[in-house]
Amino acid sequence: MFDFLEGYDLLGAFWVTVQLTVYSALGSLIWGTLLAGMKVSPVPLMRGFATAYVNVVRNIPLTVIIVFSSLGLYQTLGIALGADATEDINFRLAVLALAAYTAAFVCEALRSGINTVPVGQAEAARALGLSFTQVLRLIILPQAFRAVVNPLSNVLIALTKNTTVASAIGVVEASYLMKEMIEAEAQLILIALVFAFGFVVLTLPTGLILGWVSKKVAVKR
Repeated sequence: MFDFLEGYDLLGAFWVTVQLTVYSALGSLIWGTLLAGMKVSPVPLMRGFATAYVNVVRNIPLTVIIVFSSLGLYQTLGIALGADATEDINFRLAVLALAAYTAAFVCEALRSGINTVPVGQAEAARALGLSFTQVLRLIILPQAFRAVVNPLSNVLIALTKNTTVASAIGVVEASYLMKEMIEAEAQLILIALVFAFGFVVLTLPTGLILGWVSKKVAVKR
């Protein structure tokens, strides 16, 4: 029944999807956290930059950002991110584009978490002589992260599914292989079911585990 899978590196394709997700998630978490800090910063220039970045990036289709990373950064400007092989270059560009796009959503999720922290805590910390950076790092962000585990898990699940767009610049992940198999095999429904099941296996445990973590670390007010 599943003989058509022979000759295709199905596990390898999904492994590329996992790598895209993990590296992009780490990059977007770091950049998104910095953007969230800028958005609540007392410096108008930083607030303006973060607000403009989030509003612009969220309203640009991910496909456009992915294609621009290849045509604009690599083919036009020659930015290869330290890689030599075309396959590695495309992979790194896809990670960069996914991280830059997802960071906007991470920023908004964190900003909503920051808003749940009572203002009095920040005011008390500033009265004790702590700087804005210290207040953010020691008091605000730890509570904000605990409050937004569920929203961040939704962002991570969306990121996992968004990795399929990387096939637009030739990254051989799951959707790229699925397209090849559909073109070569006469098993459209079975192929679709196999890849749908693969993505369910990747995303369902993530939602369940992070949902459990959310309950464990929730801030009691």
